[in-house]
Amino acid sequence: MHIAIGLVVLIGSATALAALARRAGISEPLVLTLAGVAASYLPMVPQVHLEPEVVLLGLLPPLLYTAALRTSLVDFKDNLRTIASLSVGLVLFSTFTVALVVWWLLPVPFAAAVALGAVVAPPDAVAATTVARRTGMPRSIVTVLEDESLFNDATALVSLRSAIAAMAGAVTVWQIGEDFLIAAVGGALIGAVVAALLVAVRKRINDPVLDTTASLLAPFVAYLPAEHFHASGVIAVVTCGMILGHGAQRWQGAASRVAETTNWRTIQFILESAVFLIIGLQVRWIVEGAWHSGLDHSTLLVTAVAVLAAVMVARPIWVFTPVLVARLFGRSREPLSHAAVVSWAGMRGVVTLAAVLLLPESTPQLPVLELLALVVVGGTLLVQGTSLPWLVRLLKLRGPTRAEDALAKADLLQQAAGAGLAELDRRIGPDTPEPVIESLRQRLIWRTNAAWERLGRPEAELATPTAEYRRLRLAMLAAERDTVLAVRDAGTVDYEVLQHVLARLDLEESMIDRFDEADDDQRLEPLAGAAAPDGCEHLRQAPLLREPDGALVCAQCVAEGSTWVHLRLCTACGTIGCCESSVGNHASAHHHASGHPVMRSIEPGEVWRWCYVDELLG
Repeated sequence: MHIAIGLVVLIGSATALAALARRAGISEPLVLTLAGVAASYLPMVPQVHLEPEVVLLGLLPPLLYTAALRTSLVDFKDNLRTIASLSVGLVLFSTFTVALVVWWLLPVPFAAAVALGAVVAPPDAVAATTVARRTGMPRSIVTVLEDESLFNDATALVSLRSAIAAMAGAVTVWQIGEDFLIAAVGGALIGAVVAALLVAVRKRINDPVLDTTASLLAPFVAYLPAEHFHASGVIAVVTCGMILGHGAQRWQGAASRVAETTNWRTIQFILESAVFLIIGLQVRWIVEGAWHSGLDHSTLLVTAVAVLAAVMVARPIWVFTPVLVARLFGRSREPLSHAAVVSWAGMRGVVTLAAVLLLPESTPQLPVLELLALVVVGGTLLVQGTSLPWLVRLLKLRGPTRAEDALAKADLLQQAAGAGLAELDRRIGPDTPEPVIESLRQRLIWRTNAAWERLGRPEAELATPTAEYRRLRLAMLAAERDTVLAVRDAGTVDYEVLQHVLARLDLEESMIDRFDEADDDQRLEPLAGAAAPDGCEHLRQAPLLREPDGALVCAQCVAEGSTWVHLRLCTACGTIGCCESSVGNHASAHHHASGHPVMRSIEPGEVWRWCYVDELLG
């Protein structure tokens, strides 16, 4: 009963604190850790000791798996060299940098110092992802940080295993190299095999509940065999997750994908929040253990500061050295601002605290080493985690705004709609009813127009067609649901039938497009869109700017007495017409009448163009 109550309090507190941190725009890992520290001094809070097996077997596999599912295999291949440098080279460099500092300041053997270096070397996947999402940094940097954090744990854990073996007896360089080879190749091979087996099984499962259950088992099915054969369970889980995530659209049903995504997002949120709260709850006992270890307090404090400094300095040295050397020879195009952000995004987390608990009891100065690991975790979260957003703003780096994302989504949906309409034309048979064909066309056009309506800034009193559809359909669904509930309460229809009807109403409501309104300040940022594709001669030749041939209104809408949603400008003659979501659709009509291929948006803050001939964005 006490365990159950403790778990409820832990998860409930972590969820509430994470929600408050998000609302206040503060780093969630930092808030949760500090709250845990404060809670550890309350008399009713028991001593918390996090067993390493709980983290390595219970928390790490699902956290890595859910991150791997969302990782782009294409982006990973494009950044493979950088990711390998950070997840292998940097981890080893940090390991031995910290080892030299600890060996110099503390009375411990070099193997024990290397063990601590391996413990504090890997940045944390959860901390990196959380801070990266909050800072709004360029996605190219976020991709590198997230992918690095998926693989660096494997390097650190293999290094730690070798250091522990060295403390117990002699170990050769060849043995260490063999361990790394088995860990990397074996882990990747096992992960790929497990992914292939899961695909073979899950593509035959049509029930979303059963498929999601198989998905929940996937990280453990990959991790446990890899660890059993002394390969890297981390690499096995990440490899399995990346393969499954990349191919899910081809072999997994839509309902299963939606259910799987929702469940893994929930699991990720709960585990991430609980992990950092548990880290804070351990601080008091780790500090007291090191303080009473018998080591001189001044030496303890100096070593803690030195180790933290070594961890934070090693990363910039490793990141900047090749960049500066390459720039010296004129071979690097990477902006120094990107290198600066990557070099400062080195927050540590739960893997560091779990790894230090793997050190055997016979390790010299074990309480002190545990404290040093804690200092690195807390120090990097406090210093780097809080200053990273400031650094991103100082360097004037930013990721795409919501408005720019909306433009990219609209362009992609337009391409998909073109393929869908072409397939519809090929599939139409002589017996296909015309109302069915027209309904399919209108539904596809409506969905595409809804994406384009997210662009521009119509008058406050003007509702777009999609917004009106959403408002009215939701009101209709509410009335339908009330009627069904009244029938349920009257008891005149079988309950199973009622549940089926309510589920269908819920499904339709969940399918209604709900586009979040972009903030006004984001709307005012220029919308550049994509560069003109090499294959579109019209976009290359069309001017970026042109004076309109009259007032900034759709003259045909004015003449007809209708209202437009957004306005488009012909780059050839300056004619202004309304967009596809408007009643008149005069921009398209102008293209068909004149043959002019390119129109551009003249909504505030937008500079994108559209080629009607090639259906490409520029």
